[in-house]
Amino acid sequence: MKHLLLVLMALLPLPVLAEGFQRPIPLPQTAAAEVTFLVASVALILALGAVHILVNRR
Repeated sequence: MKHLLLVLMALLPLPVLAEGFQRPIPLPQTAAAEVTFLVASVALILALGAVHILVNRR
C-alpha cells in the first residue's frame, strides 16, 4: 500500500498546479539604508585596523 501511494504521488502532475514565476521588483534604496551601510563600513574598517595592529604585535 505504501508503494502504491508513492507511485501515485510521483505521477501526480504537480508542476501543472504551480503558479507562474513573477520577478521581484527591487525597492529603491532609502536614506536610512545608506546611513546604515556607512556605519557598517566604518565599523568594518575599524575592526580590520584593530586586527592589523594586534597581528603586527605578535
